[in-house]
Amino acid sequence: MSTLSDLVYAQGRASEADVEWLHRLVGDGQLLADLAFADIVVWVPTADDSFIAVAHTRPSGAATLFYRDIVGDRVRPQWRTQIRDAFRDARIVDSASPDWFEETPTRVRAVPIVRAAATAEDPAQVIGVLTRHTNLGETRTPSRQQITFNACADELFEMVASAEFPDLDAPTSPRRGAPRASDGLIRLDVGGMVTFASPNALSAFGRMGFDDELEGESLVEVITRILPDKQEFDETLPVVASGRAPWRTDMEARGVAVSLRAIPLRDRGTRIGAIVLCRDVTEIRHQEQELITKDATIREIHHRVKNNLQTVASLLRIQARRTHSDEAREALTQAMRRVSAIAVVHDTLSEGLAQNVDFDEVFDRVLKLVAEVAAAPSTRAQTHKTGRFGTLPSEYATPLALALTELVTNAVEHGLAGKEGIVEIDASRSEDRLAVRVRDSGVGLPEGQVGRGLGTQIVRTLIQGELGGTIDWHTIVGSGTEVTIDIPLRYIQRASGS
Repeated sequence: MSTLSDLVYAQGRASEADVEWLHRLVGDGQLLADLAFADIVVWVPTADDSFIAVAHTRPSGAATLFYRDIVGDRVRPQWRTQIRDAFRDARIVDSASPDWFEETPTRVRAVPIVRAAATAEDPAQVIGVLTRHTNLGETRTPSRQQITFNACADELFEMVASAEFPDLDAPTSPRRGAPRASDGLIRLDVGGMVTFASPNALSAFGRMGFDDELEGESLVEVITRILPDKQEFDETLPVVASGRAPWRTDMEARGVAVSLRAIPLRDRGTRIGAIVLCRDVTEIRHQEQELITKDATIREIHHRVKNNLQTVASLLRIQARRTHSDEAREALTQAMRRVSAIAVVHDTLSEGLAQNVDFDEVFDRVLKLVAEVAAAPSTRAQTHKTGRFGTLPSEYATPLALALTELVTNAVEHGLAGKEGIVEIDASRSEDRLAVRVRDSGVGLPEGQVGRGLGTQIVRTLIQGELGGTIDWHTIVGSGTEVTIDIPLRYIQRASGS
Protein backbone atom coordinates (compact mmCIF):
# COMPACT_ATOMS: atom_id res chain seq x y z
CA MET A 1 0.00 0.00 0.00
CA SER A 2 1.25 3.48 -0.84
CA THR A 3 2.19 5.75 2.03
CA LEU A 4 0.58 9.10 2.68
CA SER A 5 3.62 10.89 1.26
CA ASP A 6 3.55 8.78 -1.91
CA LEU A 7 -0.13 9.44 -2.50
CA VAL A 8 0.13 13.17 -1.88
CA TYR A 9 3.24 13.71 -3.99
CA ALA A 10 1.74 11.64 -6.81
CA GLN A 11 -0.93 14.30 -7.31
CA GLY A 12 1.75 16.90 -8.11
CA ARG A 13 0.12 19.69 -6.09
CA ALA A 14 1.78 19.53 -2.67
CA SER A 15 4.97 20.90 -1.15
CA GLU A 16 7.12 19.36 1.60
CA ALA A 17 5.48 21.74 4.09
CA ASP A 18 2.05 20.46 3.00
CA VAL A 19 3.07 16.83 3.48
CA GLU A 20 4.58 17.54 6.91
CA TRP A 21 1.36 19.28 7.99
CA LEU A 22 -0.76 16.36 6.78
CA HIS A 23 1.50 13.87 8.59
CA ARG A 24 1.02 15.75 11.86
CA LEU A 25 -2.74 15.91 11.37
CA VAL A 26 -3.01 12.22 10.52
CA GLY A 27 -0.89 11.49 13.60
CA ASP A 28 -3.84 12.77 15.64
CA GLY A 29 -6.43 11.09 13.45
CA GLN A 30 -7.27 8.53 16.15
CA LEU A 31 -7.91 11.31 18.65
CA LEU A 32 -10.29 13.06 16.24
CA ALA A 33 -12.09 9.81 15.39
CA ASP A 34 -12.53 8.85 19.05
CA LEU A 35 -13.78 12.30 20.06
CA ALA A 36 -16.21 12.47 17.12
CA PHE A 37 -17.31 8.80 17.37
CA ALA A 38 -16.94 8.76 13.59
CA ASP A 39 -14.69 7.72 10.73
CA ILE A 40 -12.15 10.37 9.74
CA VAL A 41 -10.91 10.53 6.14
CA VAL A 42 -8.31 12.92 4.73
CA TRP A 43 -8.58 13.95 1.08
CA VAL A 44 -6.19 15.85 -1.17
CA PRO A 45 -6.92 17.37 -4.59
CA THR A 46 -5.87 15.60 -7.75
CA ALA A 47 -4.56 17.02 -11.02
CA ASP A 48 -8.01 16.67 -12.65
CA ASP A 49 -9.80 18.66 -9.91
CA SER A 50 -11.10 15.61 -8.09
CA PHE A 51 -9.99 14.27 -4.69
CA ILE A 52 -8.27 11.12 -3.43
CA ALA A 53 -8.27 9.61 0.07
CA VAL A 54 -4.78 9.55 1.61
CA ALA A 55 -5.62 8.56 5.21
CA HIS A 56 -8.48 6.92 7.09
CA THR A 57 -8.97 6.40 10.81
CA ARG A 58 -11.75 4.35 12.38
CA PRO A 59 -13.23 5.21 15.82
CA SER A 60 -12.40 2.88 18.68
CA GLY A 61 -15.67 3.58 20.53
CA ALA A 62 -18.18 3.34 17.67
CA ALA A 63 -18.95 1.18 14.66
CA THR A 64 -17.03 2.02 11.51
CA LEU A 65 -18.79 2.76 8.24
CA PHE A 66 -15.93 1.61 6.06
CA TYR A 67 -15.15 -2.06 6.46
CA ARG A 68 -12.78 -1.86 3.48
CA ASP A 69 -9.85 0.50 3.39
CA ILE A 70 -10.62 3.46 1.14
CA VAL A 71 -7.11 4.93 1.15
CA GLY A 72 -6.12 5.46 -2.48
CA ASP A 73 -9.77 5.65 -3.66
CA ARG A 74 -11.14 8.66 -5.48
CA VAL A 75 -13.97 10.61 -3.88
CA ARG A 76 -17.47 9.20 -4.36
CA PRO A 77 -19.92 11.29 -6.37
CA GLN A 78 -22.24 11.93 -3.39
CA TRP A 79 -19.39 13.62 -1.45
CA ARG A 80 -17.62 15.45 -4.29
CA THR A 81 -19.62 18.69 -4.19
CA GLN A 82 -19.44 19.00 -0.41
CA ILE A 83 -15.68 18.36 -0.34
CA ARG A 84 -15.06 20.66 -3.30
CA ASP A 85 -16.99 23.51 -1.64
CA ALA A 86 -15.06 23.07 1.63
CA PHE A 87 -11.77 23.14 -0.27
CA ARG A 88 -12.66 26.07 -2.53
CA ASP A 89 -14.34 28.29 0.06
CA ALA A 90 -12.11 27.32 3.04
CA ARG A 91 -15.17 26.72 5.24
CA ILE A 92 -16.77 23.81 7.07
CA VAL A 93 -19.62 22.29 5.06
CA ASP A 94 -22.19 19.99 6.67
CA SER A 95 -24.43 17.67 4.66
CA ALA A 96 -27.93 19.16 4.27
CA SER A 97 -29.61 15.78 4.71
CA PRO A 98 -28.57 12.30 5.81
CA ASP A 99 -26.19 10.62 3.38
CA TRP A 100 -26.84 6.94 2.70
CA PHE A 101 -23.76 4.77 2.59
CA GLU A 102 -24.39 1.09 1.89
CA GLU A 103 -27.94 1.35 3.28
CA THR A 104 -26.71 3.11 6.43
CA PRO A 105 -27.78 6.69 7.17
CA THR A 106 -24.79 8.90 7.85
CA ARG A 107 -24.00 12.55 8.44
CA VAL A 108 -20.96 13.98 6.69
CA ARG A 109 -18.99 17.06 7.68
CA ALA A 110 -16.28 18.40 5.38
CA VAL A 111 -13.54 20.42 7.08
CA PRO A 112 -10.93 22.33 5.07
CA ILE A 113 -7.37 21.52 6.13
CA VAL A 114 -5.60 24.86 6.28
CA ARG A 115 -1.83 24.93 6.66
CA ALA A 116 -0.42 27.86 8.60
CA ALA A 117 1.81 30.32 6.76
CA ALA A 118 5.40 29.13 6.74
CA THR A 119 6.88 32.40 5.47
CA ALA A 120 5.65 35.70 4.09
CA GLU A 121 6.08 34.24 0.61
CA ASP A 122 4.23 31.06 1.61
CA PRO A 123 0.89 32.17 3.12
CA ALA A 124 -1.71 29.98 4.78
CA GLN A 125 -3.59 27.86 2.29
CA VAL A 126 -6.07 25.01 2.01
CA ILE A 127 -4.15 21.80 1.27
CA GLY A 128 -6.88 19.20 1.67
CA VAL A 129 -10.19 18.30 3.26
CA LEU A 130 -11.02 16.21 6.34
CA THR A 131 -14.39 14.47 6.39
CA ARG A 132 -16.21 13.13 9.41
CA HIS A 133 -18.63 10.28 8.67
CA THR A 134 -21.05 9.71 11.56
CA ASN A 135 -23.17 6.57 11.68
CA LEU A 136 -26.77 7.65 12.36
CA GLY A 137 -27.98 4.06 12.44
CA GLU A 138 -26.74 3.66 16.01
CA THR A 139 -28.19 6.91 17.31
CA ARG A 140 -29.11 6.81 20.98
CA THR A 141 -29.48 9.32 23.77
CA PRO A 142 -25.95 10.68 24.14
CA SER A 143 -24.26 10.58 27.52
CA ARG A 144 -22.59 13.59 29.06
CA GLN A 145 -19.22 12.14 28.10
CA GLN A 146 -20.29 11.72 24.47
CA ILE A 147 -21.63 15.28 24.36
CA THR A 148 -18.34 16.59 25.79
CA PHE A 149 -16.28 14.50 23.40
CA ASN A 150 -18.29 15.74 20.43
CA ALA A 151 -17.93 19.34 21.58
CA CYS A 152 -14.17 18.89 21.85
CA ALA A 153 -14.12 17.36 18.37
CA ASP A 154 -16.06 20.32 16.95
CA GLU A 155 -13.59 22.75 18.52
CA LEU A 156 -10.66 20.85 17.04
CA PHE A 157 -12.34 20.81 13.62
CA GLU A 158 -12.70 24.59 13.82
CA MET A 159 -8.99 24.79 14.66
CA VAL A 160 -8.15 22.59 11.67
CA ALA A 161 -10.09 24.99 9.43
CA SER A 162 -8.24 27.99 10.86
CA ALA A 163 -4.70 26.53 10.67
CA GLU A 164 -4.46 26.18 14.48
CA PHE A 165 -4.39 22.39 14.58
CA PRO A 166 -2.14 20.46 14.44
CA ASP A 167 0.14 22.62 16.56
CA LEU A 168 3.71 22.77 15.27
CA ASP A 169 4.89 23.69 18.78
CA ALA A 170 3.90 20.23 19.98
CA PRO A 171 7.05 18.09 20.11
CA THR A 172 6.91 14.71 18.44
CA SER A 173 7.13 11.93 20.98
CA PRO A 174 7.16 8.11 21.01
CA ARG A 175 3.72 6.59 20.45
CA ARG A 176 4.32 3.98 23.18
CA GLY A 177 2.29 5.05 26.18
CA ALA A 178 0.77 8.10 24.46
CA PRO A 179 -2.57 8.90 26.14
CA ARG A 180 -5.74 8.51 24.08
CA ALA A 181 -9.22 9.93 24.52
CA SER A 182 -10.52 6.58 25.78
CA ASP A 183 -7.76 6.42 28.42
CA GLY A 184 -8.95 9.55 30.20
CA LEU A 185 -9.99 13.07 29.18
CA ILE A 186 -10.15 16.25 31.25
CA ARG A 187 -11.70 19.45 29.87
CA LEU A 188 -10.29 22.70 31.25
CA ASP A 189 -11.59 26.23 30.94
CA VAL A 190 -9.32 29.15 30.13
CA GLY A 191 -8.37 29.49 33.79
CA GLY A 192 -7.30 25.87 34.16
CA MET A 193 -10.40 24.78 36.09
CA VAL A 194 -11.78 21.31 35.37
CA THR A 195 -15.20 21.43 33.70
CA PHE A 196 -15.35 17.71 32.85
CA ALA A 197 -13.42 14.57 33.76
CA SER A 198 -14.14 11.19 32.20
CA PRO A 199 -14.49 8.12 34.47
CA ASN A 200 -11.10 6.78 33.34
CA ALA A 201 -9.47 10.10 34.17
CA LEU A 202 -11.02 10.01 37.64
CA SER A 203 -9.77 6.45 38.11
CA ALA A 204 -6.21 7.42 37.14
CA PHE A 205 -6.13 10.28 39.63
CA GLY A 206 -7.85 8.10 42.24
CA ARG A 207 -5.03 5.57 42.00
CA MET A 208 -2.59 8.40 42.71
CA GLY A 209 -4.46 9.34 45.89
CA PHE A 210 -7.05 11.95 44.85
CA ASP A 211 -10.47 10.70 45.98
CA ASP A 212 -12.62 13.80 45.43
CA GLU A 213 -14.32 15.06 42.28
CA LEU A 214 -12.08 16.78 39.77
CA GLU A 215 -14.78 19.04 38.35
CA GLY A 216 -14.60 22.53 39.77
CA GLU A 217 -10.98 22.05 40.87
CA SER A 218 -7.83 23.61 39.49
CA LEU A 219 -5.91 20.75 37.90
CA VAL A 220 -2.59 22.35 38.84
CA GLU A 221 -3.62 22.54 42.49
CA VAL A 222 -4.88 18.94 42.44
CA ILE A 223 -1.57 17.70 41.08
CA THR A 224 0.32 19.79 43.64
CA ARG A 225 -1.59 18.06 46.45
CA ILE A 226 -1.02 14.63 44.95
CA LEU A 227 2.73 14.83 44.38
CA PRO A 228 4.83 13.79 47.37
CA ASP A 229 6.88 16.45 49.13
CA LYS A 230 10.49 16.84 47.98
CA GLN A 231 9.82 14.79 44.85
CA GLU A 232 11.44 16.12 41.74
CA PHE A 233 9.11 16.50 38.77
CA ASP A 234 9.25 17.66 35.19
CA GLU A 235 9.29 21.45 35.09
CA THR A 236 6.80 21.34 32.20
CA LEU A 237 4.16 19.64 34.40
CA PRO A 238 2.44 22.89 35.58
CA VAL A 239 2.31 24.18 32.00
CA VAL A 240 0.74 20.95 30.76
CA ALA A 241 -1.68 20.73 33.70
CA SER A 242 -2.92 24.27 33.02
CA GLY A 243 -3.35 23.50 29.32
CA ARG A 244 -1.18 26.39 28.21
CA ALA A 245 1.19 24.48 25.93
CA PRO A 246 0.75 21.46 23.62
CA TRP A 247 3.24 19.31 25.48
CA ARG A 248 3.36 15.91 27.10
CA THR A 249 4.81 14.92 30.46
CA ASP A 250 4.59 12.26 33.17
CA MET A 251 3.82 12.41 36.87
CA GLU A 252 4.10 9.76 39.56
CA ALA A 253 2.57 9.29 42.99
CA ARG A 254 2.00 6.26 45.22
CA GLY A 255 3.87 4.12 42.70
CA VAL A 256 1.42 5.03 39.92
CA ALA A 257 2.73 6.75 36.79
CA VAL A 258 0.35 8.81 34.67
CA SER A 259 1.15 10.36 31.32
CA LEU A 260 -0.45 13.73 30.54
CA ARG A 261 -0.86 15.43 27.18
CA ALA A 262 -2.31 18.92 26.83
CA ILE A 263 -4.06 20.23 23.72
CA PRO A 264 -4.83 23.96 24.01
CA LEU A 265 -8.15 24.95 22.43
CA ARG A 266 -8.24 28.23 20.52
CA ASP A 267 -10.85 30.29 18.74
CA ARG A 268 -9.24 32.42 16.04
CA GLY A 269 -6.04 32.73 18.02
CA THR A 270 -7.62 33.24 21.45
CA ARG A 271 -7.15 30.45 23.96
CA ILE A 272 -10.52 29.26 25.26
CA GLY A 273 -9.46 26.24 27.29
CA ALA A 274 -7.74 22.92 26.83
CA ILE A 275 -8.08 19.18 26.63
CA VAL A 276 -5.81 17.14 28.89
CA LEU A 277 -5.51 13.48 28.03
CA CYS A 278 -4.25 11.16 30.76
CA ARG A 279 -3.22 7.53 30.84
CA ASP A 280 -2.04 5.18 33.56
CA VAL A 281 1.33 4.03 32.19
CA THR A 282 2.58 2.30 35.34
CA GLU A 283 2.93 -1.12 33.72
CA ILE A 284 4.50 0.37 30.60
CA ARG A 285 7.09 2.22 32.68
CA HIS A 286 7.84 -0.97 34.62
CA GLN A 287 8.33 -2.84 31.36
CA GLU A 288 10.58 -0.09 30.03
CA GLN A 289 12.63 -0.17 33.23
CA GLU A 290 12.96 -3.94 32.98
CA LEU A 291 14.12 -3.62 29.38
CA ILE A 292 16.65 -0.97 30.37
CA THR A 293 17.93 -3.23 33.15
CA LYS A 294 18.15 -6.21 30.81
CA ASP A 295 19.92 -4.12 28.17
CA ALA A 296 22.41 -2.91 30.75
CA THR A 297 22.97 -6.49 31.91
CA ILE A 298 23.54 -7.68 28.34
CA ARG A 299 25.97 -4.83 27.69
CA GLU A 300 27.84 -5.70 30.87
CA ILE A 301 28.04 -9.36 29.81
CA HIS A 302 29.45 -8.37 26.41
CA HIS A 303 31.93 -6.08 28.18
CA ARG A 304 33.10 -8.87 30.47
CA VAL A 305 33.32 -11.36 27.59
CA LYS A 306 35.42 -8.83 25.69
CA ASN A 307 37.73 -8.39 28.71
CA ASN A 308 38.07 -12.14 29.14
CA LEU A 309 38.83 -12.64 25.45
CA GLN A 310 41.45 -9.89 25.56
CA THR A 311 43.01 -11.64 28.57
CA VAL A 312 43.09 -14.92 26.64
CA ALA A 313 44.64 -13.13 23.65
CA SER A 314 47.30 -11.61 25.91
CA LEU A 315 48.09 -15.02 27.39
CA LEU A 316 48.44 -16.50 23.91
CA ARG A 317 50.71 -13.64 22.88
CA ILE A 318 52.95 -14.18 25.95
CA GLN A 319 53.05 -17.92 25.30
CA ALA A 320 53.93 -17.33 21.63
CA ARG A 321 56.87 -15.13 22.60
CA ARG A 322 58.27 -17.83 24.93
CA THR A 323 57.85 -20.64 22.43
CA HIS A 324 61.04 -21.76 20.66
CA SER A 325 59.29 -23.66 17.86
CA ASP A 326 58.40 -21.49 14.86
CA GLU A 327 55.44 -23.69 14.05
CA ALA A 328 54.04 -23.46 17.58
CA ARG A 329 54.64 -19.72 17.68
CA GLU A 330 52.74 -19.28 14.42
CA ALA A 331 49.82 -21.38 15.66
CA LEU A 332 49.58 -19.40 18.91
CA THR A 333 49.79 -16.09 17.05
CA GLN A 334 46.96 -17.10 14.75
CA ALA A 335 44.84 -18.21 17.72
CA MET A 336 45.54 -14.89 19.44
CA ARG A 337 44.41 -13.00 16.34
CA ARG A 338 41.17 -14.97 16.08
CA VAL A 339 40.33 -14.41 19.73
CA SER A 340 41.04 -10.68 19.33
CA ALA A 341 38.66 -10.48 16.35
CA ILE A 342 35.83 -11.97 18.44
CA ALA A 343 36.66 -9.51 21.25
CA VAL A 344 36.16 -6.60 18.84
CA VAL A 345 32.60 -7.75 18.09
CA HIS A 346 31.74 -8.04 21.81
CA ASP A 347 33.31 -4.65 22.47
CA THR A 348 31.04 -3.09 19.86
CA LEU A 349 27.97 -4.84 21.30
CA SER A 350 28.81 -3.56 24.78
CA GLU A 351 28.54 0.05 23.57
CA GLY A 352 24.92 0.00 22.38
CA LEU A 353 21.43 -1.15 23.31
CA ALA A 354 20.68 -3.13 20.14
CA GLN A 355 21.86 -6.65 19.47
CA ASN A 356 22.67 -5.56 15.93
CA VAL A 357 26.04 -4.06 15.07
CA ASP A 358 27.36 -1.69 12.47
CA PHE A 359 29.62 -4.20 10.82
CA ASP A 360 31.58 -1.52 8.95
CA GLU A 361 32.75 -0.18 12.31
CA VAL A 362 33.63 -3.69 13.50
CA PHE A 363 35.52 -4.57 10.34
CA ASP A 364 37.49 -1.31 10.30
CA ARG A 365 38.80 -2.18 13.76
CA VAL A 366 39.49 -5.79 12.78
CA LEU A 367 41.30 -4.62 9.66
CA LYS A 368 43.73 -2.51 11.68
CA LEU A 369 44.35 -5.43 14.03
CA VAL A 370 45.08 -7.85 11.18
CA ALA A 371 47.34 -5.47 9.26
CA GLU A 372 49.41 -4.77 12.38
CA VAL A 373 49.76 -8.37 13.58
CA ALA A 374 49.94 -10.37 10.36
CA ALA A 375 52.52 -8.39 8.43
CA ALA A 376 56.11 -9.60 8.64
CA PRO A 377 58.93 -7.03 8.85
CA SER A 378 59.70 -7.53 5.15
CA THR A 379 56.04 -7.22 4.10
CA ARG A 380 54.56 -3.79 3.49
CA ALA A 381 50.84 -4.33 3.07
CA GLN A 382 48.15 -1.71 2.49
CA THR A 383 44.51 -2.56 3.06
CA HIS A 384 41.76 -0.74 1.22
CA LYS A 385 38.03 -1.18 1.92
CA THR A 386 35.22 -0.05 -0.37
CA GLY A 387 31.45 -0.37 -0.16
CA ARG A 388 29.38 -0.96 2.98
CA PHE A 389 28.42 -4.05 4.95
CA GLY A 390 25.60 -2.34 6.85
CA THR A 391 24.01 -3.56 10.07
CA LEU A 392 24.14 -7.24 10.97
CA PRO A 393 22.79 -9.24 13.95
CA SER A 394 25.47 -10.18 16.46
CA GLU A 395 25.19 -13.92 15.79
CA TYR A 396 26.28 -13.25 12.21
CA ALA A 397 28.78 -10.50 12.92
CA THR A 398 31.10 -12.85 14.82
CA PRO A 399 31.50 -15.59 12.16
CA LEU A 400 31.79 -13.01 9.36
CA ALA A 401 34.45 -11.07 11.28
CA LEU A 402 36.39 -14.28 11.89
CA ALA A 403 36.12 -15.37 8.26
CA LEU A 404 37.30 -12.01 6.93
CA THR A 405 40.12 -11.98 9.49
CA GLU A 406 41.35 -15.29 8.09
CA LEU A 407 41.08 -14.13 4.49
CA VAL A 408 42.89 -10.83 5.02
CA THR A 409 45.53 -12.57 7.14
CA ASN A 410 46.16 -15.16 4.41
CA ALA A 411 46.38 -12.39 1.81
CA VAL A 412 48.98 -10.49 3.86
CA GLU A 413 51.02 -13.48 5.06
CA HIS A 414 50.96 -15.63 1.94
CA GLY A 415 49.83 -13.52 -0.99
CA LEU A 416 52.14 -10.61 -0.13
CA ALA A 417 54.80 -12.54 1.77
CA GLY A 418 58.00 -10.52 1.73
CA LYS A 419 56.62 -7.98 -0.73
CA GLU A 420 54.84 -4.66 -0.96
CA GLY A 421 51.24 -4.85 -2.09
CA ILE A 422 47.57 -4.08 -1.57
CA VAL A 423 44.71 -6.09 -0.11
CA GLU A 424 41.32 -4.86 -1.33
CA ILE A 425 38.06 -5.64 0.43
CA ASP A 426 34.86 -4.67 -1.37
CA ALA A 427 31.43 -5.09 0.20
CA SER A 428 28.23 -4.89 -1.83
CA ARG A 429 24.84 -5.11 -0.16
CA SER A 430 21.41 -5.30 -1.76
CA GLU A 431 17.97 -6.18 -0.44
CA ASP A 432 18.53 -9.93 -0.66
CA ARG A 433 22.28 -10.53 -0.55
CA LEU A 434 25.63 -9.48 0.85
CA ALA A 435 28.63 -9.97 -1.43
CA VAL A 436 32.23 -9.51 -0.26
CA ARG A 437 35.33 -9.67 -2.43
CA VAL A 438 38.85 -9.95 -0.97
CA ARG A 439 41.71 -9.57 -3.45
CA ASP A 440 45.46 -9.21 -3.06
CA SER A 441 48.08 -8.07 -5.54
CA GLY A 442 50.47 -10.90 -4.74
CA VAL A 443 51.79 -13.76 -6.82
CA GLY A 444 48.77 -16.00 -6.44
CA LEU A 445 48.63 -19.62 -5.30
CA PRO A 446 49.41 -22.59 -7.52
CA GLU A 447 46.47 -24.78 -8.49
CA GLY A 448 45.73 -27.44 -5.92
CA GLN A 449 46.90 -25.38 -2.94
CA VAL A 450 43.71 -23.35 -2.57
CA GLY A 451 41.57 -24.58 0.31
CA ARG A 452 44.09 -26.93 1.94
CA GLY A 453 45.13 -24.89 4.99
CA LEU A 454 43.49 -24.69 8.42
CA GLY A 455 42.51 -21.06 7.87
CA THR A 456 40.70 -21.93 4.66
CA GLN A 457 38.83 -24.75 6.38
CA ILE A 458 37.78 -22.36 9.13
CA VAL A 459 36.49 -19.87 6.56
CA ARG A 460 34.47 -22.54 4.74
CA THR A 461 32.91 -23.71 8.00
CA LEU A 462 31.95 -20.17 9.02
CA ILE A 463 30.58 -19.00 5.67
CA GLN A 464 28.87 -22.16 4.50
CA GLY A 465 27.94 -23.76 7.80
CA GLU A 466 26.97 -20.80 9.99
CA LEU A 467 25.97 -18.14 7.46
CA GLY A 468 24.46 -20.35 4.77
CA GLY A 469 26.55 -18.61 2.12
CA THR A 470 28.95 -19.58 -0.61
CA ILE A 471 32.67 -18.91 -1.03
CA ASP A 472 34.93 -19.26 -4.03
CA TRP A 473 38.67 -18.78 -4.62
CA HIS A 474 40.08 -17.54 -7.92
CA THR A 475 43.84 -17.50 -8.37
CA ILE A 476 45.96 -16.45 -11.33
CA VAL A 477 49.67 -17.06 -10.99
CA GLY A 478 51.47 -13.73 -10.90
CA SER A 479 48.27 -11.68 -10.53
CA GLY A 480 47.13 -12.41 -6.99
CA THR A 481 44.19 -14.23 -5.42
CA GLU A 482 40.53 -13.20 -5.27
CA VAL A 483 38.02 -14.64 -2.85
CA THR A 484 34.31 -13.97 -3.27
CA ILE A 485 31.71 -14.51 -0.54
CA ASP A 486 27.95 -14.44 -1.10
CA ILE A 487 25.53 -14.50 1.84
CA PRO A 488 21.73 -14.50 1.37
CA LEU A 489 20.26 -11.71 3.50
CA ARG A 490 16.98 -13.55 3.96
CA TYR A 491 19.02 -15.97 6.08
CA ILE A 492 20.29 -13.12 8.23
CA GLN A 493 16.89 -11.42 8.46
CA ARG A 494 15.20 -14.63 9.64
CA ALA A 495 17.81 -15.11 12.35
CA SER A 496 17.53 -11.53 13.55
CA GLY A 497 13.73 -11.65 13.68
CA SER A 498 13.33 -8.77 11.21
